[in-house]
Amino acid sequence: MPTTLLLIRHGQTPWNALGKIQGCTNIVLEEAGKIQAQLLAEKLQGQFTAIYSSPLDRALETAQILATPNHLLVHSEEALREINFGLWEGLTFKEVAATYPAAYRTWQTDELEAPLCGGDGSIKNCSIRSKKILLELVQKHPNETIAAVSHGGLIKAALIGLFDLKMTMYHQMSFGNTCVTTICFTDDLRPILMGLNDTSHLGHIEARSI
Repeated sequence: MPTTLLLIRHGQTPWNALGKIQGCTNIVLEEAGKIQAQLLAEKLQGQFTAIYSSPLDRALETAQILATPNHLLVHSEEALREINFGLWEGLTFKEVAATYPAAYRTWQTDELEAPLCGGDGSIKNCSIRSKKILLELVQKHPNETIAAVSHGGLIKAALIGLFDLKMTMYHQMSFGNTCVTTICFTDDLRPILMGLNDTSHLGHIEARSI
């Protein structure tokens, strides 16, 4: 039986609705986000044995809703926090492109680092951080199914790290609120992507993407 990771994005926040970059700014869920998390909890009930979360409130609250049916304790992991976007936080990507045009172009086109204006420094740094923590969690729970609640940017960086992708792949992926990305790991920790951006639990409810 392989170890299975359910990599989950948090529910919707007011800044998601406005298209603002949240990064490490601690924005809480709005009511729509709580409903999204509850719908996912109803779908996933009993399907995981442990749950971990970014320490940011929007992820922690999502994780707590998901953990309730199983009566599980949510474990907060600093390394699952969102990418720190530095000077770009609080802006939309359109505003970033207008205010920091050269840096924004480099971020979108650089295949090796994808540098940021401050914060975590680059997407590369976050791909290393996210890969490391996810492999640690998988090794801690062999032959189990575990959940990790995080953020759209961090999930992209994690996939880049786990599957050794170019940094430009960051801009070719999109993840909706409370989406589930399923990865199975072989005994030698080789990741196998089983499902991507699953928001089927939401039905007609919109899931903001990033």
